[in-house]
Amino acid sequence: MNPSYPPLSGNAAPTALPETVMLSVEGLTKHFPIWSRGFVRRQVGTIRAVDDVSFQLLRGETLGLVGESGSGKTTAARAILRALSPSSGRVLFRTTTGVVDLAQLPERSLKGLRQEMQMIFQDPYSSLNPRMTVAQIVGEPLVIHRLARGAELEDRVVEILRKVGLKAEHRERYPHAFSGGQRQRIGIARALILRPAFIVADEAVSALDVSVQAQVLNLLKDLQEEFRLTYLFVAHNLDVVKHFCDRVAVMYAGRLVEIAPTRELFQRPLHPYTQALLAAVPWPDPDRKMNVAVAGEIPDPSRLPTGCAFHPRCPDCFERCRSERPLLLPATSPTPRSVACLKE
Repeated sequence: MNPSYPPLSGNAAPTALPETVMLSVEGLTKHFPIWSRGFVRRQVGTIRAVDDVSFQLLRGETLGLVGESGSGKTTAARAILRALSPSSGRVLFRTTTGVVDLAQLPERSLKGLRQEMQMIFQDPYSSLNPRMTVAQIVGEPLVIHRLARGAELEDRVVEILRKVGLKAEHRERYPHAFSGGQRQRIGIARALILRPAFIVADEAVSALDVSVQAQVLNLLKDLQEEFRLTYLFVAHNLDVVKHFCDRVAVMYAGRLVEIAPTRELFQRPLHPYTQALLAAVPWPDPDRKMNVAVAGEIPDPSRLPTGCAFHPRCPDCFERCRSERPLLLPATSPTPRSVACLKE
């Protein structure tokens, strides 16, 4: 894949979204206030969980969103889907009838759009209601949106169960009767029953055994081709991302630090943080030399360092890094990629 990612100006109307683009995130932020204790409460600080994140996602593409725990990737994904209300920014989403800004839509207008965007959750155990049968769990979105009932509802449930590798007779069982991999298939079936175009997979295979991970990833690839799905794949396992995603966006302390096609990012990471992430992975390649020692931990999002948030841990830090925040800008490369680093 060698696509074009045309930039959108901050004043562009939603209708200006290019036809090839499914989702355009522009300046997305999600801040949580910190309140003082006591009778008179006042705001004493701000947690900058997501801070000015921008990227585009093409139709049919899989974009991996990676970073350490606490980097803000799950918060960003939930703000995009409006499971959390963004503090600012735009989330332009191409629906079947046009382009809408999800960040600005009132809550009452979101229900109809849920048919076109869904989420696959991390934990296949806690994400399924143990008091409901598989048929009730998978068919519930159709009931909520009043799209099917009776025999038609049952037929559609059976059809999607078969698509994800489960049997028709499984529909009368409860979640406790299934393995972790089977439960995740149930979650996938529930997400797909409405035939959405856009799926956020939040650590969708991280709770599964390695052999089961491969099966579920292959299933997601097959479903993507069959239903023409677009994925935002949130993950921390870089080996999974390497084999599953078309491009990778790297987050650190609520900000994107690098976006690149998967192959180019793994072969030549530009940002020191990306280099450190890849260096920490035990690749089975004796010729691979990428030993980047990084001390410390990801900073507290309520007390981010000035300048580049990574500079206290960066082995390549110089004076400008301590005072100037780098912007995510195009890098010199034959493929479309961007990096937020002052040395580049």
